[in-house]
Amino acid sequence: MRAPTNRRLQPLLIVDGYNILRSSGRYDIAGVDDFDDSPVNRARENLIADVAAFAQGRYEAVIAFDGGGNEFSEGYPQRIAGISIIFSEANTDADQLIEKLVVKAREAGREVLVVSSDAQLQNTVFRDGVTRMSALGFSREMQDIGEDLDESGDNHSKFTVESRIDPDVRDQLRAMLKRVK
Repeated sequence: MRAPTNRRLQPLLIVDGYNILRSSGRYDIAGVDDFDDSPVNRARENLIADVAAFAQGRYEAVIAFDGGGNEFSEGYPQRIAGISIIFSEANTDADQLIEKLVVKAREAGREVLVVSSDAQLQNTVFRDGVTRMSALGFSREMQDIGEDLDESGDNHSKFTVESRIDPDVRDQLRAMLKRVK
């Protein structure tokens, strides 16, 4: 029998996908029909990259997209860039999916950050342990991250495994590699 662990659960970041794509102005899909795949797919890919950069070790991240109008949508998550991407099941919307994710996370004692500017969603999920960031706030955060990378002159260092490892551990790994060679 395993001893119980007192490990603190990582906070959960839930992003209301299409709400952010339509609300923030950062993803350039204004006036694009959901069935016009090319611009929407590019926008989704950019959002996934942004969420991965934002979450980077601080959050377990989920992007919820509305799949309710698609009779074949089963609501299964996919992992892309370390992010869970979930299209809601047929006949449900992303708001219902987000509500379920929030309830499950809060029951497990996890902190939750929901990125959405949807007023109805805000009324149903925001309570103790659940915080909100607007689409505009998220866009500003992503712009700040981009500016930090530009100022550093190193557009990749913040996104490498090496940059996220404790410096002492990194030095030990380098020493081990030298001994192996």
